[in-house]
Amino acid sequence: MSFLLKDIKFRNKTISVSTLLWFLLSTIAAIIQLLKGKDNYNNYMIYKGVFWHTLTQVNLFTAYPTEYLDTNHYGSFFSILIAPFALLPDFAGCFLWVLCNALVLFYAIKKLPISSINQKWILLIAAIELMTSQHNVQFNPMLTSFVVLSLVFVQQKKEVWATFFIAAGFLTKLYGIVGLAFLFFSDNKITFVATFLFWLIVLAALPMLFSSPSFIVQSYTDWFHSIVEKNALNQESIMQGMNIMRLLNKIIHFYHIEDIYFYLSGAIVALMILIFNYKTIKDTSFQLGYLSFLLISIVIFSTSAESSTYIIAMTGVAIWYVIQASKTKWVQFILIFSIVLTSLSTTDLFPSFIKMNYIRPYALKALPCLAVWLMVSFQLISKKKNRLTVS
Repeated sequence: MSFLLKDIKFRNKTISVSTLLWFLLSTIAAIIQLLKGKDNYNNYMIYKGVFWHTLTQVNLFTAYPTEYLDTNHYGSFFSILIAPFALLPDFAGCFLWVLCNALVLFYAIKKLPISSINQKWILLIAAIELMTSQHNVQFNPMLTSFVVLSLVFVQQKKEVWATFFIAAGFLTKLYGIVGLAFLFFSDNKITFVATFLFWLIVLAALPMLFSSPSFIVQSYTDWFHSIVEKNALNQESIMQGMNIMRLLNKIIHFYHIEDIYFYLSGAIVALMILIFNYKTIKDTSFQLGYLSFLLISIVIFSTSAESSTYIIAMTGVAIWYVIQASKTKWVQFILIFSIVLTSLSTTDLFPSFIKMNYIRPYALKALPCLAVWLMVSFQLISKKKNRLTVS
């Protein structure tokens, strides 16, 4: 493992092994999916469709079986993000989309206020989940970076940029709204609120430049109905809903707990952490711990959580690991447990029988992330900040 943390020289330039691995895995994933054919980069075709359907003003959420499988569930603003890629031939656009996702998350991790060695650790821990997401040509790595950068720019007192990423994440996939919690870390709360509202209006309206106001307004209404419908379908699919609701309800199958009680529990814990730490809320190690908490939360409490969504949660797990003041055997065990059961369990390294009969139906991918979520919650609520450090 120590080799993976080292730097190597390449043409008189120094590059870390973790960086090389990060981009190499994404490149390989992109090439493999492209060579397999259109059905294997179906998500990119859906994304591309968001731009062209916005341009031609046809419903963004209707099925288009001649163009792609499944349906779109991304907001109209996504047409702006995907536009530079959608204008290119599919092979080039898809390839660059995958690399762009790797690049923006890499940039976000490198902006975290931690040491270079700990940044390398995060890249290595999250690398397997990155590859899983990239094989599915997903948006999740970019969304992860939006949440991370929201905190980074608040810490740098650049609320204008922080709220830009919060609004962009929210208008694309809703998850980005968790960045509003960073308001409590800001020294410029009025600027934070004002610029968030500004970006929310501007970014929501931006697609009107190449579409029409009436179509975009209608699209946001359609988006809401699309999300409601998808939420209902997620309950029936073993590929979706890989969350703690399914995990715990399967374990205690004799008594089904409604999702709303899980949401309320998570919200109460999130609020308790902030209340109990109001005097030291500006502590960097606390803020990074809370970032880890949020990144894990938005996945394990999501009805839409699928295997490729876990790049978000595993980035949170990686951040939790590197800010531990003492890497005890228990901490190391939880990390290994997370890598094996969360990151590797849905790869070809696990037999299909285990994946189809245990991992997916029981949402076991969520179990290690739940363990980390409970641990970081305890550390933050109990104010055990001596257990957290920034180095």
